[in-house]
Amino acid sequence: MARFEHTVTVAALDRHWFEEAAGHAVDLFDASREQDGAILLPDGRPIHGLRLLKGRHLQSGAWYGENPEEKDGEDGEDGKGASEAAPKAAPEAAVLREWRPSRTVEVESRVAEEGMSLRVGVRLREPRTPKALEVSLDGHNPQGGSLYRFSGRVKADLHAWWAALERPPSAPPAARAPVVGTAKHRLGKARLTVTPRPAEDGTWRVSVVLSVRGRWLLRPVAAVGLLFARRPAERGFREGVDSAAEEWAELLAELPSLHGEALRAEIADALTAP
Repeated sequence: MARFEHTVTVAALDRHWFEEAAGHAVDLFDASREQDGAILLPDGRPIHGLRLLKGRHLQSGAWYGENPEEKDGEDGEDGKGASEAAPKAAPEAAVLREWRPSRTVEVESRVAEEGMSLRVGVRLREPRTPKALEVSLDGHNPQGGSLYRFSGRVKADLHAWWAALERPPSAPPAARAPVVGTAKHRLGKARLTVTPRPAEDGTWRVSVVLSVRGRWLLRPVAAVGLLFARRPAERGFREGVDSAAEEWAELLAELPSLHGEALRAEIADALTAP
């Protein structure tokens, strides 16, 4: 097994702003309506790039995408059976599995790209003040065998994340990582953990740990390979974490420092902008 670890310092995201923004976004979608396929916000403006392709808006089984064309008469016109197959006119589409803004929102997206068929699932618990996020990824090549199949899962306990950041800077890191990701393939599997802690200056110190191992009879082969590839692999891992930290800084720099109705209006503008 190979284990890589790297810690970066990043700017902090204000929890109250984050939860307020999430609440406004959920409320805007919850109050939206469908008209001729377009999804309209309460003020009548259409959400850019989002259309209802099949089913009923905000009902389980509804399909969304960018292509306005539908195939009349398919199963699932009323939302039933829509989870079985995506509309043929929309190779990239998302199906709404669950919409309960006070409890759970779940969406599944299917994408065909470069011979690979990908299914991505996102589940958010208590979305108005997000408590947990789960993301799943399953991929395969319909023309290939088991070597062309892989899966991954990421679970982020947002309640535990904020709790870890409320500890004194001098306290040891949280014993349980708030973010855990796993990936599986026939040749190997990997586990990623992300653990934050506050710094004295108000920034976050984020530790990322990656563990990789071969599966079954490939373990000895993987161990030998790591003797030669460990240094470049470790360098690539560190560069990847540093790059993610830079992208985080760019994202925070673009976020508006607004609250209340001003923030709600800003989110509405972002949703409708081409």
